[in-house]
Amino acid sequence: MKSVKPKKFLGQHFLKDLAVARQIADTVDACPGLPLLEVGPGMGVLTQFLLEKERPLKAVEVDYESVAYLRENYPELEDNIIEDDFLKMHLERLFDGQPFVLTGNYPYNISSQIFFKMLDYKDLIPCCTGMIQKEVAERIAAAPGSKTYGILSVLIQAWYSVEYLFTVHEHVFNPPPKVKSAVIRMTRNETQALGCDEKLFKQIVKTTFNQRRKTLRNSIKPILGKDSPLTQDTLFDKRPEQLSVAQFIALTNQVEEALRAGNNNPSSL
Repeated sequence: MKSVKPKKFLGQHFLKDLAVARQIADTVDACPGLPLLEVGPGMGVLTQFLLEKERPLKAVEVDYESVAYLRENYPELEDNIIEDDFLKMHLERLFDGQPFVLTGNYPYNISSQIFFKMLDYKDLIPCCTGMIQKEVAERIAAAPGSKTYGILSVLIQAWYSVEYLFTVHEHVFNPPPKVKSAVIRMTRNETQALGCDEKLFKQIVKTTFNQRRKTLRNSIKPILGKDSPLTQDTLFDKRPEQLSVAQFIALTNQVEEALRAGNNNPSSL
C-alpha cells in the first residue's frame, strides 16, 4: 500500500526520522512492564519501535487510511488496532482495567485535550510520554513565575512530575510543521488527593489564568463576588502565574471556606 497523505484537518505531521522515533519509543522504558497505548500512530514510524518493547500494545487511530496502512504493514498488531477517536473512548477496560503507559506522536491540534483526558484517567495512566508542539511542552513543564506557566502547568503538575526531554526540529516531519516539537514524560507523583475540593480547584485555576494579567483580587471575582473580605489578604495582590500548585490548593480551601460562610455552595458554581 502506498504512503498515507497527511491530512491537515487531523493535524497530521508524519515523523520520518527513525532515530528520533526510536528515542521517543525509549521514553517508555522509565515505566517498565506496563502495557502501551499509542495515540495517532499514522504509518507506524513509532509503532515499530514500541513493538520491540515486547509489551502489550494497542494503537488508536481515527484516520481510516492510516488504519488500513497499519493493518497491511503491521499484521502482528492486527487485533490491537483501534479505529476510534481517542478523545471519545472509555479507557477503563482497555487492558482489562490494568494501568498503562500513554504515548504517541500526538496530533498538535488536540494535544491539550489529550492531556486533560489523561487527568480524568490519572489512576489508570501512571506514565505518559510523547511528542507535542514545543510551546505546549514548555507550558506543561513551566515553573511558577514563568510567562509560560498556566492552566496546563498547574493541573498536570498537581498529579504528575514533568520532564522536558528534548527538542525536535521541523525538518524531520512530512509535512514540516511551522513550529518546533518536543518530547516530554509525565510520571504520576505520590499525590492521592489534593486536600481540597478538586472541582473548585480546577475552576479557580481556569478562572484566574483566563485573566492572567489581572491580580487574583480581580480575576477571582466571578467566583467570590466583588466585595468578599477574603480578597483583602495580600495573597490576592499576586497574579496566578506567581502561585505554586500548593498555593492554589491552599487558595481553594480559603475560597471554599469563604463561600460556605456566605452560604454559597461552591459545587453549584
